[in-house]
Amino acid sequence: MGLINFLWSKYLSIPCAEINEFINNPEKAQEDQLLQIIKTAADTEWGLKYDYRNISSVSDFLNVVPLNEYDEIKSYIFRMMKGEEDVLWPGRVSHFAKSSGTTSDKSKFIPIPSENHRNCHSKAGLHLIASIYNQLPDCSLLDGKSIILAGSCRNDYPEYPGAIIGDVSAVIYKNLSAILKSFLVPSEEFNLLEDSEKKLDIIAEKCIDEDVRLLVGSPTWMLILFRKILAITGKSNMLEVWPHFEILIHGAVSFVPYRNTFKELFPSDNVHFFEAYNASEGYFAFQDKDKTDDLLLLLDVGVFYEFITPEQLNRPSPKTLLLGEVQTAINYAVIITTNSGLYRYILGDTITFTCLKPFRIRITGRIKQFINVFGEELMVATTDEAVRRCCEQFNVRVRDYTVAPVFQEGDQAKGGHEWIIEFESEVPDIHAFAESLDQAIQSLNSDYEAKRYKGLALNRLILHLARPGCFSDWMQATNRIGAQKKVPRLSNERIFLEEILQFIK
Repeated sequence: MGLINFLWSKYLSIPCAEINEFINNPEKAQEDQLLQIIKTAADTEWGLKYDYRNISSVSDFLNVVPLNEYDEIKSYIFRMMKGEEDVLWPGRVSHFAKSSGTTSDKSKFIPIPSENHRNCHSKAGLHLIASIYNQLPDCSLLDGKSIILAGSCRNDYPEYPGAIIGDVSAVIYKNLSAILKSFLVPSEEFNLLEDSEKKLDIIAEKCIDEDVRLLVGSPTWMLILFRKILAITGKSNMLEVWPHFEILIHGAVSFVPYRNTFKELFPSDNVHFFEAYNASEGYFAFQDKDKTDDLLLLLDVGVFYEFITPEQLNRPSPKTLLLGEVQTAINYAVIITTNSGLYRYILGDTITFTCLKPFRIRITGRIKQFINVFGEELMVATTDEAVRRCCEQFNVRVRDYTVAPVFQEGDQAKGGHEWIIEFESEVPDIHAFAESLDQAIQSLNSDYEAKRYKGLALNRLILHLARPGCFSDWMQATNRIGAQKKVPRLSNERIFLEEILQFIK
C-alpha cells in the first residue's frame, strides 16, 4: 500500500465513526437532519408559507406540510432555474439534475444546492468508500486510477441563464475537488461529453493502458464499455486489461440480471461489487457488506425519511410511518425531505426493510413501475428474480427486458403479459424459456399464480426475442442516453413496449 493510500485509509476512520453514530442513534440522527433543514429553509418562500420558524418537532412538521409530487412543486423549480432566489432553498441555486425518470416521459429537474452536493451526495459517497476500506483493509484504490461513468450537463439553455443542467452524475462530477479529479480517468473534457457513444469510445481508447482499480456507474453502460475495450484489446476478460482492478460500484438499475456476466468479466474473488442507491433527489443507501443484496439506509446525509404503503398514497389523508414504525417484508413507498428543497416529496421508489437494527433496505421497484391490471400486483423485484432463475436454468444471460399487459379487448377474453427480452450471446429455446419464466413468476407471486390457474384469468405470457442492441437503439432514438437513464422494466401501459417492438428485428 502506497503512502497516499495509507493516509487516505486512516482519514476514512472519520466517516466510519459517523456511520456508527447514526446506526446507534437512528431516530436522533433523523430528527437532527429534519430540524437542520427546517432551520436553513425558514426564510425561503416555501418556509414562510408553512411557517417553518414555528416548527420545532417532527410532529409539527408532519402536521403542517402536505405530501408533494413533482407536478406540485415544478413551478417553484422552474422559477429557481430562471434565477429567482430564496424559493425552495436559500439563495440562488445554479445546478439542477435532469431526469426523465421511469414514471413519466417528461423531464424532471431537481435542485442541487451546494449544501446538497457537499452534505448529501459527496458525504454519502465518502461513507461508501469508508465502508469499503473498513471491510477490505488492503484496498489500494488510490495507488491506481478510477473511472466514474457520468452523464453530461449544459449551461447554455437560453431560458435558464446561469443554470447548469444535466445528469446528476455529471453535476456531481463537475463539482468534485481538483484533488479527487486527479485520480480519475479520462479527463473531465471527455467524461462529460454529451454524445454517449463517442464518450464510451474515447474512454475505451484512453483507459486501456491505465491502472484502473475502481469503476462507478450503471451496469448498462459499464457493459457497453467493457465490450468496446475487449474488442479493441482482443482480451478475454477485463482483468487481463486491468489486472489490479478491485471495486465496481453499480446503481441505477437492478444488478440481478447482470451479476453472472460481470463475474465472468472479472473472474476473481478479489474483485468486489457494491451497490449504491443514489438518484437525482439524493443519495440514500449503499451496500455495506460484501456479497449481500440489501443496503444500509443513510440517516445523516441531509435526508429525512417517511414511508407509506402504496395503498395509503391514494387515500384522502394518507398516513406515513417514521423509522421507528416500519416493519420488515412490507412494501413501502419512500417520502423524503432534503437539503435540496424537497419537502415531504414522494420519491417514486418502493422498498422493503430487511433489517431494523441497523435499518437495511432492498429496492423493490417504482410506484408506477409495476403491473396490476388484473390484480396480479407484479413488481420489478419479482420479475428480476424470475429472470435470474431462468437464466441459471438455461445457462444464458439477459441484457435487458421490458414487460407490459395484454388487455382484455374485443374478442380477447383473457389478458396476459407481453415480454421483450434481449439476450447476451446464447439464445435459448424461446418457447421453453417462456414456459419456465411463467412458472417462475407463479412460484414467486401467488396473485399471478391464482390468475394463471388453468388459464382462468390470464393467458401464459407472450415472449418476443429482441435482436442485439435493440434496447440501446431504442434509448438513443428516444433520447434516453445518459448515466441516469434506464430501460423501464414494467409498465401498466403499453407505450414503451409498443415503441420497443419497432426495434426488435
